[in-house]
Amino acid sequence: MNLLDKDLIGTIGTQKYLCSIHWRNGTFIMDEPERIEGQDLGPDPYTTLLAALAGCTLSTLRMYIDRKGWDIPEISVRLNMHQETETELTTIFRRDITFSNAISDEQKERLLLIASKCPVSKILENKVKINTTI
Repeated sequence: MNLLDKDLIGTIGTQKYLCSIHWRNGTFIMDEPERIEGQDLGPDPYTTLLAALAGCTLSTLRMYIDRKGWDIPEISVRLNMHQETETELTTIFRRDITFSNAISDEQKERLLLIASKCPVSKILENKVKINTTI
């Protein structure tokens, strides 16, 4: 069963790096930074990957916090990633979560676990295959 109701469709014309991404309810653009000859008109692929993790993390935490009735009006997440090559390429995501209100050690431990259970985290932390056709 597909995770999306409708396929996401990406297109590119002759303008270097400028992609249109069509999703179930609209379109957004992706581009590359000027330093690599893009026009920086939209987020690059790495940014959109991190945005997916950010949105999923925040939504998952919000649902859990609301269900518990905890007074945490705002959650922030700061993300970045880097790659290391030892015997194989490894991508390491850094995810720092902060809250507008102080939380107890017990809440902190629980929220760390809940963040790791967001669906995008699960995808990124498990085996992924990409089946490509032309």
